[in-house]
Amino acid sequence: MQARSERSRRRLVRAAAEMFDAHGYADATLGRIAQAAGMTKGALYFHFGSKDGLADAVQEQGHELLRRQVRALDAAGTPPVQGLIDLTHRLARGLREDPVVRAGFRITVECAGRRPPVADLHAAWVREAARLLERAREAGRLRDGVGDDGPRALLAAVVCGISGAWGAGLSTAELASRVAALWATLLPALVPPGEQERYRTQAPSGARGRRGAGAGADGGADGGAGRGAGTREARSAA
Repeated sequence: MQARSERSRRRLVRAAAEMFDAHGYADATLGRIAQAAGMTKGALYFHFGSKDGLADAVQEQGHELLRRQVRALDAAGTPPVQGLIDLTHRLARGLREDPVVRAGFRITVECAGRRPPVADLHAAWVREAARLLERAREAGRLRDGVGDDGPRALLAAVVCGISGAWGAGLSTAELASRVAALWATLLPALVPPGEQERYRTQAPSGARGRRGAGAGADGGADGGAGRGAGTREARSAA
């Protein structure tokens, strides 16, 4: 019984994400969400007392997706600068392909000022990026003289820029190409001279479309198309 209840709850959260993504918070009615989930409004109210509760559940699922990405990077021993690049690629793909991520960003904007405040998925991505940046600093992988405020502001702008590029209707491959070009420009200002070649700027295999630009046989090599040298950054930057 408990397992069935949990499955129903997941269906509702997914349906809510799709409706918030497609129609916005204001126009995504509980009736629409229940219908999309193949359930009655009564069943919806059994799990969630309000639309705010559903929005919070969508945001929490978005946060959990982010935590999984971070855990995967940590478990793989990915160097922090490479992790920062890969995290932005995964955000780009998430915005293109996952309604939970898209809905989370849309809810953050449309529910700004709500009391109690809505969980801010955009801010969560910026915080994780800032954490990786600080790890890179501690490891001596940032250029001398790079302060705190500039890179943090830059990271916030990068996250905003990625969400804006998704809104322009670019494909997964086009988004990955834009993010790679962005990092090819940013890395020389961020890392010590000559070290930008350590890092792959192309998307890892898990963040590319099937026909991603420059995609090689696996996520490490990237067909030689990246600014870096394929998989070797994970070894040489450690």
